[in-house]
Amino acid sequence: MDVHSEYVWRRKLENLAGKLQQNMMDAFIVDSKEEILFLLDSMMKPGSSVSSGGSMSLLETGVLEYLKGDKFAYFDRNYPEGKTPEEAAAAYRDAFFADYYFTSTNAVTADGWLYNVDGRGNRVAAMIYGPTNVIIICGRNKWTADLDAAIERNREISAPANCVRLNKKTPCTVSGSCEDCKSSDRICNEYTLIKRNLPKGRIKVILLNFEAGY
Repeated sequence: MDVHSEYVWRRKLENLAGKLQQNMMDAFIVDSKEEILFLLDSMMKPGSSVSSGGSMSLLETGVLEYLKGDKFAYFDRNYPEGKTPEEAAAAYRDAFFADYYFTSTNAVTADGWLYNVDGRGNRVAAMIYGPTNVIIICGRNKWTADLDAAIERNREISAPANCVRLNKKTPCTVSGSCEDCKSSDRICNEYTLIKRNLPKGRIKVILLNFEAGY
């Protein structure tokens, strides 16, 4: 670990946390996966209802496993085979009534703006309105200098990687870059930019001083 680059990252995250707070979002910085769970224990009431959007960050950090434990009532959108389309759709709607909604973000700008691109809109919709609290787990690799860089990050990293993960038949799984395709498997359909948050503190961003997710 290079102490000089780590110093730079710490300052970036501290500055970013300040911008997020100015934008009416709570912000926290953690240095390890273990710290995330300690922080969540202090923030959440046992028995609360929770849900989540699709996120490699939640999976890699152990947060998804934590949420599915016996502390909370987890609304699982991944129904097993045999469920009806209506039951599957209900799982997505349940998220809007959760006490806590967990997700990551495709990018966060140095100005404290959250940029996201979604496939069907359920994740970005819940971020904007519905759940009482939204908790975003954000690796430092999601930091971008500005909105243009955030858009580029999604086109060159987030979208292609997620299409590969989800086994989508899109051009980006071959080229490695977004081609603004018309594929029926396209996952880049709803684009959102959250610049500020009301009510204050509803969105809580946990900034990870390490990389996680796409």
